[in-house]
Amino acid sequence: MGKQVIESERLSLHELSAEDSSDAAFIFRLLNEPSFLKNIGDRGVRSLEDARAYLLKGPVASYAANGFGLYRMQAKSNGVTVGTCGLVKRATLEDADLGYALLPEFCGMGYAIEAAAAVLAHGHGVLGLPRILAITNPDNTASIRVLEKLDFRFENMVQWPPDNIALKLFAHETPR
Repeated sequence: MGKQVIESERLSLHELSAEDSSDAAFIFRLLNEPSFLKNIGDRGVRSLEDARAYLLKGPVASYAANGFGLYRMQAKSNGVTVGTCGLVKRATLEDADLGYALLPEFCGMGYAIEAAAAVLAHGHGVLGLPRILAITNPDNTASIRVLEKLDFRFENMVQWPPDNIALKLFAHETPR
């Protein structure tokens, strides 16, 4: 199991590892869920080997380059992995952005808000990031509700490569 980075009341957030077969299996499942494909997009992960490559090129590389990345969300009560949440630094955005995704059976339980609030506190307080962004499909009303509950403010629509789709861009400033 990867290093624990953040903890909230019900969740612990851990670094993902390409060497951990349970992380690869989890990522394979999550990235192929219909809700992930619809709301976030197809990452081309079709096998456990693809999942390991995704982990190496994505979260693991981000930890090394940025000191943050996407983390595995684990329920403290039973150790079950429920989703991912963390910060991503994309070349196409000025600031780091918040990302989260849950396995369908854990949606509607408040995990996204709880994990995202903990990641925001870590990003602003520990990492010293004054501004954190979030992007979402305009049709993803559940994700928009999460962002609004966390005091993200809609800024504008952005065109997102490679498919040139329109996404909503939100921002969260360091609390004063």
